[in-house]
Amino acid sequence: MKDFNNKVVVITGGATGIGFSFAKRFGTAGAKIVIAGRRQDKLNTAVVILEDLGVEAAGFTCDVSDYAQVEALADFAEEQFGGADVIMNNAGVLIPPSTVIDADRDQVLQIMNVNYMGVWNGASIFGKRFIKRGTPAAIYNIGSENAFFNIVPGMFAYESAKHGLHSMTDALREEVPDFIDVSFICPGFVQSEMTEAAGDIPMDVEEYISIAWQQILTGEYYVVSHPYNVVWIKQRYDEMMKAYETYAPRYDGDWQYDPRAMMAKAAQTAED
Repeated sequence: MKDFNNKVVVITGGATGIGFSFAKRFGTAGAKIVIAGRRQDKLNTAVVILEDLGVEAAGFTCDVSDYAQVEALADFAEEQFGGADVIMNNAGVLIPPSTVIDADRDQVLQIMNVNYMGVWNGASIFGKRFIKRGTPAAIYNIGSENAFFNIVPGMFAYESAKHGLHSMTDALREEVPDFIDVSFICPGFVQSEMTEAAGDIPMDVEEYISIAWQQILTGEYYVVSHPYNVVWIKQRYDEMMKAYETYAPRYDGDWQYDPRAMMAKAAQTAED
């Protein structure tokens, strides 16, 4: 989707940080904006700022981990503006750093419920409505550079959710009709409420949005920003390739174990 004029864009976690900066960018491109979040005061402030910029905007209180509340968000977008054209699943949380073994179970569940299931709720609920309507639409899932490699010791829960989100978005891209664009947006260390303790070390959020925006306009699937990440990505995949080259090298006819072909064959056998 290259033209957002008069489109309705719903952004979860849209009252602050990356979500709000995207809201301003979509809004100044002519979109009508619905921002969702858990804090009414933040939503109110964000809506006023958007309206001062000449953007038609509305806020809706929503916990994305609650399926019914995300359904209500979609209904709200229809009541306010006639229905959404874009869902940006941006809402996310952090929990205190911990090792895998010593992590607090409730905190791990919290991050999975928001950062993974919250995105699934948005993709599923809005996606069904997009398909039913049959007009150009877009689903943008906010991932992270953490979806590609292990970046920070102690952050396994956050990173696990983002790795899962990567797989979910890959599947989504293959499943939806051609009139629905899908992008996996992967910020690096960017200024937001979650990174306030780091001061001015993270990338300025407006600098980040400028990098990401051009990729959204060209319909890129991977929306990336921090170039040094290729070092860590290469390190991870080099280790994988070395394992395969050493213990499971390619050979003529190895296609018989292609997982896609095997699963398709198994499904056909089950049907027969």
